[in-house]
Amino acid sequence: MITEPGLRDRKKAATRAALSSAAERLARALGIECVTADAIASEAGVSTRTFHNYFSSKEEAVLASFEESVTLWIEALASRPAGEPILDVLEDLVVEIVTGSGPTASKTTSIWMLSDASPALYRDAADMHQRINRAVTQALAERTGTDVERDLYPTLLLGAVAGAAKSVIAIWSGGKSDASGPEELVHDAFRQIRAGLPAPPPRL
Repeated sequence: MITEPGLRDRKKAATRAALSSAAERLARALGIECVTADAIASEAGVSTRTFHNYFSSKEEAVLASFEESVTLWIEALASRPAGEPILDVLEDLVVEIVTGSGPTASKTTSIWMLSDASPALYRDAADMHQRINRAVTQALAERTGTDVERDLYPTLLLGAVAGAAKSVIAIWSGGKSDASGPEELVHDAFRQIRAGLPAPPPRL
């Protein structure tokens, strides 16, 4: 029998989520270097002491938001129909991320951009990325009937899809793409992945 969490546990989870979301918002608006524990606590409506009860640093608070979004992403992956081709599933989920149409979208995009822009956050993200990669690779292995310890496929699949998503975000945010929107770039990226990434013709 599954036991629902008690009121105290729900309040603690809500406080942690509020602090993490506040940290992510402030880091996106100001840059992680300009964010303080005091500012995060104030944004979340709690004391600085409460902040330190949940997180050891502002970087940890920002990254916790990303981990929560990845958990939702894995749940979304698992909820898709069993017979749906894996690349179709992942293409839809990446569209949600880059267009901001899914529950994980804004946080995922924000943390990717923040990690690239902040050396401190990137260093602190190393352990988190290892945990996330293991969890997502395992989810992909289960979805595709492969073995994460023996088969290359789930790891290669994660690398290709994550690379596609980050490439789309980088190109679209650069403002020079001819695409009508980031969704078009995602579809183009997956078309190229399905085709085996053939070399494109040279631009004239």
